Amino acid sequence: MTETQTAASDRFGDSPHADIAKRFIDGRSWVADLALSPDGEKVAFVVATTSVDANKTTLNVWLDDAPLTSGEVDGSPTWSPDGRYLAFTSRRADKKSETTIHVIPVGGPGEVRTVCAMADGVGSLTWSPDGRWLGFTSRTQDARYKEEDVSWQAPRKVDRFFSRLDGEDWVFDRPQHVYVVAADGTGSPRNLTEGEFQHSGVAWLPDSSAVITSAARHDDWDRNLAEDLFVIPLDPQGGEIRRLTATDGYYGGASVSPDGSRLAFVGFVDQRVYPQNAKVGVMPLTEGVTSGADVNWISESVDRTFAPMVGGQNPIWIDDNTIVATAEDRGQQHAYRLTADGSSDPEVMTSGAKIVARIEMVPGSTTVATLEADVAHSTELFVNGERRTMVTEAFSGNTVGWEKFAVPTNDGTDEIDAWIMRPADFDEAKQYPVLLNVHGGPFAQYGEGFFDEAQFQAAAGFVVVMSNPRGGSGRHTEWGQSVLGPKHPVVSGTGWGSVDVEDVLAVIDTALERYTFCDPDRVGMLGGSYGGFMATWLAAHHGDRFKGICSERAAINLISMEWSSDIATAFHSEHGMSHLDDPEEYKLRSPVNQAANIETPMLIIHSEEDWRCPIGQAEELWVALRLMGKEVDFYRFPGECHELSRSGSPIHRVYRAQIILDWFADKLS
Repeated sequence: MTETQTAASDRFGDSPHADIAKRFIDGRSWVADLALSPDGEKVAFVVATTSVDANKTTLNVWLDDAPLTSGEVDGSPTWSPDGRYLAFTSRRADKKSETTIHVIPVGGPGEVRTVCAMADGVGSLTWSPDGRWLGFTSRTQDARYKEEDVSWQAPRKVDRFFSRLDGEDWVFDRPQHVYVVAADGTGSPRNLTEGEFQHSGVAWLPDSSAVITSAARHDDWDRNLAEDLFVIPLDPQGGEIRRLTATDGYYGGASVSPDGSRLAFVGFVDQRVYPQNAKVGVMPLTEGVTSGADVNWISESVDRTFAPMVGGQNPIWIDDNTIVATAEDRGQQHAYRLTADGSSDPEVMTSGAKIVARIEMVPGSTTVATLEADVAHSTELFVNGERRTMVTEAFSGNTVGWEKFAVPTNDGTDEIDAWIMRPADFDEAKQYPVLLNVHGGPFAQYGEGFFDEAQFQAAAGFVVVMSNPRGGSGRHTEWGQSVLGPKHPVVSGTGWGSVDVEDVLAVIDTALERYTFCDPDRVGMLGGSYGGFMATWLAAHHGDRFKGICSERAAINLISMEWSSDIATAFHSEHGMSHLDDPEEYKLRSPVNQAANIETPMLIIHSEEDWRCPIGQAEELWVALRLMGKEVDFYRFPGECHELSRSGSPIHRVYRAQIILDWFADKLS
């Protein structure tokens, strides 16, 4: 071990919570991706493993039961149509940001060949049906990025909203384009979508003459938040880029039927309203433009979102009449079989308290490969229902389970899904401090998957309570739209800080009443992003219920969010109007304006490169509380974005967990 690694291993001090935090972050492995061979006989997949000493996450491609690659960051396996080769991406180049594409023979002689190197990442790697091409997306950098020192770079002229995205930094001068390259490595990558527009996904036509991608290519794309599907011909002489949909909603995740006559995708109509449950749609691949009203939405009888937060994937055609897709459902996530003509209701294929993060099937084969997680295990590979990998086993002995319970809403019209996790080494005769967690979004869900934060809280001796209040996903449309703005011109709700707060308080009240091992005098609360909004709102309006509250990466001033967030100007689809149209409504929903009411000790955690909820949000709250002499602790994480708790550096994730556990152990003692 090097001196640097030794320092990394020992830098967390003597706190017992550092050991707990490291236990649930260091050495954690999971299966991150998979690809089923064309004959259904072989499975390629990606194993990810974190290391605190090295302060990185390593990814390698495996084939069946053995590692196939040995780079530090290898992923995105995709099979050649004949099953003889596997393409994958890697970060083996000398330049840190560069990504390479490689092809390796499977089951035959030959060596790994490098097909190309891209300056700024590779996504959606897909082999053409004729085996000649690899299609993918990559960012196309402006010449400014060739300067070694930013002091030499030309100034940026920004003309559009959404020019900078969380975790990506500036994107308007490095738009994501669709590329193709010869699979045998004999040519250079060719950009099929030059220009300012951003593109997502690559789906091939069966004759390999063109690809389908999603993009916002209309003139006012940063004001009208629609996204369309487009046909992109490989041969520039073969025709222009052709729009398939009517710029009247969101359409993405395309997949072409085996006979090439139809297109399946995920989306919804009317981009003026968010959230919506995304549906699986099917449309003919004709020369005309199809509006959302004319799409055959084949999943409508299952009123759940088919664009899940965990491992969302494009619909899969099993044959010309059958499609498979995944959807959230009340904390679970399962695969569904759908008929392409919508003649019958979707049929659920999987069941149980788990998250099916991905499913792979191929025409002509009965093999079903899935990535599945549960409360005690991160994602593992399953083939035909049998577990094929054990990468989480070294980890699972340190985990505990939880109990699901239901709580009626205050108006008695529905029920709230909730979970309680008992502390490690639980003793029914004792009472324990309680941590109430609220998820972000709000259109998201806690679910039956591995959640390291709940696990390390329980390991530190806390009872963990979580729920999916109104405004979240995994339920029917009205549930998700409950907290839309009360003045929304299309669909009105009760606004942030209304029935969502009622639901969260109902859950903690029920938990304290039902479970006698919960100490009602030692309750803390924490949440991130929208959950951080809820944390600050609860501190201002119901702070006497809690001994301490942690507000992390929070949205606490909805007005300043409208010019500082990377998705600024998009919030009108939730609140119903802009901050210019009705500033009083935005002020009313901004908990920073009630900071004078906060008496509960507060912990603020924020990343310095968070562009979703910029750190100015935390600074506004911290300055207000400190000026008024309130009890507040503020931690800033350098070099991290909004995703610190999920994909931040392992060292920072350990620091964060240690801070949270130490702070609540003190406040709830």
